[in-house]
Amino acid sequence: MSKKKPAQFTPYFTTEDAEQIRAAFLAAGAAEGYGSVSDLIEAAALREVRRLQRKYNQGRKWEPVQAGALRPGRRTLEEEKHRAP
Repeated sequence: MSKKKPAQFTPYFTTEDAEQIRAAFLAAGAAEGYGSVSDLIEAAALREVRRLQRKYNQGRKWEPVQAGALRPGRRTLEEEKHRAP
């Protein structure tokens, strides 16, 4: 996990996905160097951010977006219909 003071950020998972995340952590977390489930989730999210930076931002870091700038809450039903698989 990052050595800096963590910012609050709460991802939500389906029950099935959460169970698989916990199972992956218990089965391989220590061998992979993860000290907690949060460490595993953070590493996975940051890998995806770097992939998106390479694909959509010429490999550069994005301009920072401060907490509170995103719309809170879940997607609307209409947004869910158009969500990529």
